[in-house]
Amino acid sequence: MSRPAFDDIYMELAVNLARRSHCIKRHVGAVLTKDTRIISIGYNGPPPGTHNCDEEWPEAGCPRDSKGGCSLAIHAEQNAILYAVKNKTSVEGATLYTTLSPCLACARIIFSMGIRRVIYYKSYAEHKGIASDEGVDFLVKFGVAVEKYAGQLANATQMI
Repeated sequence: MSRPAFDDIYMELAVNLARRSHCIKRHVGAVLTKDTRIISIGYNGPPPGTHNCDEEWPEAGCPRDSKGGCSLAIHAEQNAILYAVKNKTSVEGATLYTTLSPCLACARIIFSMGIRRVIYYKSYAEHKGIASDEGVDFLVKFGVAVEKYAGQLANATQMI
């Protein structure tokens, strides 16, 4: 039996974490690692103590903000980073595994926090119907290593 690569293990975990999301529109999971150890995890959804979108608004999801985005959602990448920082864990030099390539806002946070590598499973641009992955473009421009996950997942779902 062959040993799985860490990239496969962490992306599989990110896919499973995405299943925890309360978002109606998209389920996204993230795993933050450093030196082959998990330092934080996250999935998209509302801040603790607010409304779970699938319970409060099961048909349409949470109300939209002025730009048409979710008014409550914190992205999976943000949740993973925030949890690490809240618990005084440095994310500088870390690798982020995410089921959806980072949006531009998340990319700015990823870069600012010193995360050095991002591996994503599916494209945000394809999901949004836009020409390019702005977040990926931003990260690459400023020296963050970004890769589309090329491995095989045993339990990939259609939810992400």
